[in-house]
Amino acid sequence: MTTAVAARSDALFEGLTPQPPDVVLSLIRAFAEDPREGKIDLGVGVYRDAAGRTPVFAAMKAAEARLLATQETKSYLGPDGDFGFLEAIAPIAFGQSLSAVCMFGVQTPGGTGALRLAAELANAGRSAARIWLGTPSWPIHGQIFAEAGLTVRTFEQYDAFEQRLMFEEMMTALGQAEAGDVVLLHGCCHNPSGADPSAEQWRQIAALVAERGLVPLIDLAYQGLGDGLEPDAAGLRAVLDVCETAMVAYSCDKNFGLYRERTGALFVRAGRHQEAARTNVLKFARCAWSMPPDHGAAAARIILEDEALAAEWRAELETCRRRLASVRQALAEAEPRLAAIGEQKGMFSILPLTPDQVGRMRQDFGVYMLGNGRINLAGLTPSNIPAFVRAFRACAEE
Repeated sequence: MTTAVAARSDALFEGLTPQPPDVVLSLIRAFAEDPREGKIDLGVGVYRDAAGRTPVFAAMKAAEARLLATQETKSYLGPDGDFGFLEAIAPIAFGQSLSAVCMFGVQTPGGTGALRLAAELANAGRSAARIWLGTPSWPIHGQIFAEAGLTVRTFEQYDAFEQRLMFEEMMTALGQAEAGDVVLLHGCCHNPSGADPSAEQWRQIAALVAERGLVPLIDLAYQGLGDGLEPDAAGLRAVLDVCETAMVAYSCDKNFGLYRERTGALFVRAGRHQEAARTNVLKFARCAWSMPPDHGAAAARIILEDEALAAEWRAELETCRRRLASVRQALAEAEPRLAAIGEQKGMFSILPLTPDQVGRMRQDFGVYMLGNGRINLAGLTPSNIPAFVRAFRACAEE
């Protein structure tokens, strides 16, 4: 190959610019390279038990063993995925009544895959489609929607220093949205703040969304880790009760412990456009990953179809939920400035710290978290909570 030809080929990539490293992955690397004993990892968003492990659920182990013994083929499933998994997870999310309402489901590689499919569908369905996103949110939310071609409109939803949900501000912002706009709603255990709307606030959100003809995209990634499986679905169901059009991105990463198996689903209710929406979703899925991965969904299906395994899974999930609640209570009791954490839900909260104070937490005390102060409470244990509180007091009082 001549130099001239090589130069012309290289021109294909002239428009590329180096991208900043993912903040979470960079934090993982920095923590691993820190030689200090007693360092605390509150960055990566995985559940950990009191010993610092991310265990495989016993119910999942049993289901995987059964799958290994009985599965007769590794042939393709088709772009829809495992129909049995979709039928089994629907009543968990939607309840017995809503699960029968006209919605179609497609298995996806995790909740992230479901969000990307939803964004692709919105972009194809309406020119210059907009999505409204409360901030702070999961860091990759905005990237997913922008990369799919949506116009992202943001509004403030949580004040970390006052430790409050900015509900009135949220409602005012959504009052400016137009019919056909999408609004991203966290179904429960808000990532990153842990601050969920109350039942009455959910009803008000649902009424506003329905009145203005907005399309809710509900990200349900932590069901079971807040108040329990049924209570955690209440907000989603309140919205679906009144909205004729909706999309739901479901993730099994946290509540089944299936992080690396990438197991999720997208459910869509599109009214008179239902068939067009379904076939377009299947087209997007076919182009993106062709067929979804099987193992995690098959194992989750086995659990949900077996009464004993389902009971064991629910009990294990409740153990995870109670541990997170106990960490929240311990922090609330140890430090008045962390009292709001005791009222929040799920794995995440945002500390009332500046970026400089977050940097000092890491540099001086070996406490690792995202720059906006988001912490994963599952990284705290009875043995390291006192050290964490001391570090917080030292940095917050600067």
